[in-house]
Amino acid sequence: MASETLEPLAPPRAAPDPDKLNDFMGKMVGDMGAAISGALVVLGDRLGLYKALAERGPSTSAELAEAAGIKERYAREWLAAQAASEYVTYDAKSGRFFMSPEQATVFADEESPAFMAGGYEIIAAMFKDEPKLSKAFKAGAGFGWHEHDVCLFRGTERFFRPGYNANLVSNWIPALDGVAEKLAMGARVADVGCGHGASTILMAKAYPKSRFIGFDYHGPSIERAQALAAEAGVAGRTDFQTAAADSYPGEGYDLVCIFDALHDMGDPVGAARHIRKTLKPDGTWLLVEPFAHDDMADNLNPVGRLFYSASTMLCTPASLSQDVGLGLGAQAGEARLRAVTAEAGFTRFRRATETPFNLIFEVRP
Repeated sequence: MASETLEPLAPPRAAPDPDKLNDFMGKMVGDMGAAISGALVVLGDRLGLYKALAERGPSTSAELAEAAGIKERYAREWLAAQAASEYVTYDAKSGRFFMSPEQATVFADEESPAFMAGGYEIIAAMFKDEPKLSKAFKAGAGFGWHEHDVCLFRGTERFFRPGYNANLVSNWIPALDGVAEKLAMGARVADVGCGHGASTILMAKAYPKSRFIGFDYHGPSIERAQALAAEAGVAGRTDFQTAAADSYPGEGYDLVCIFDALHDMGDPVGAARHIRKTLKPDGTWLLVEPFAHDDMADNLNPVGRLFYSASTMLCTPASLSQDVGLGLGAQAGEARLRAVTAEAGFTRFRRATETPFNLIFEVRP
């Protein structure tokens, strides 16, 4: 009788420690509460509820409903959820809700450097596009930036713009050797992967003698950038064109910028080679990327959680959808970025400055 080959049995799963399980379930309640609150943040931002509450001051649900033009019963439930999330504050004695200066800065003031509501539109796009991304995961295919829900593009501009407002002109450009002086006198600048043009417009407002050209492969974003530049009064010294990072037109640029976009590209080395070709011999590449350490273990923290999650749903699929598909990811780290620029022929690479969310590099031929 032939002997049968038996598959090895999986070892029995150890019973969970009750105290550790209880702690982990507590974490799950907090995480699920944060996740479900995201939809309420998008709703409150879109309906102007945060701004209305910040402008009115302490309000009942009826008073907020009247100010914002919504039904009181909805306002009452939304406010209770926001107070439970500590996104607004409730005064039990008066029965009124209000926003602390910190809460208003984060949710109601779109020009503040700490404005975060736009980030929830990015998260909304991830949920909307999850079925398509699940198919891409199984097929091993990419998923292009342009294939996402439209709320991603608006959310990206609104999420990153406050950080650029707080840092780009005041800290990042001055950290580059001689660049601020060139821009003040009049320079030619390319902003590659410009999206809705927030960074381009900000620089154009700060340096009126310079000329700024924004490039992005996503046509609707370029159209939006042109409209925003006109609204900001800088259309005369900006130009926006649909073009890819490895083939945008022009040469002799004093400064080329890429803000939080190199890791999204399928062929970052090819893009870097094209940047080197289009720069003046004494030109500078300003490379801004999400903050990351070189060792993954050092990125397993709240900031890394945010960036790895975004990279899983947005950045890595975008890269894999393009030629080469290197898939740097949003947590590439300095060593991998340095290697990309060196392979492209750049000889100087320096971390000029940093923030808790960004690494800012000066790259030169």
